[in-house]
Amino acid sequence: AQQLGTPLSDQEYREFFRSLRAAHHAHTACLLRELYGCQHPLIQRLDKYENHGLIPKGPICSELPGTPSFPDFCAFSFYRCTRKRYFIKV
Repeated sequence: AQQLGTPLSDQEYREFFRSLRAAHHAHTACLLRELYGCQHPLIQRLDKYENHGLIPKGPICSELPGTPSFPDFCAFSFYRCTRKRYFIKV
């Protein structure tokens, strides 16, 4: 069992994004995030699923060049959406 709030493994990410692989599914989730923010129940459910049931609090570290950290998971997810880099892992 994984610790709450930890990122999914590579295999778990493949499963998680399988339903979002079609660009329009990922785009739809990003539109919901943009329109309603991270407090939307569907967005919270996706964020929790992506992080083993708990949305991480505080700064989120990233291995993205030029973007080493984000203030919270919402900002990180929004970054992925705005850059259309839906499947970047923390």
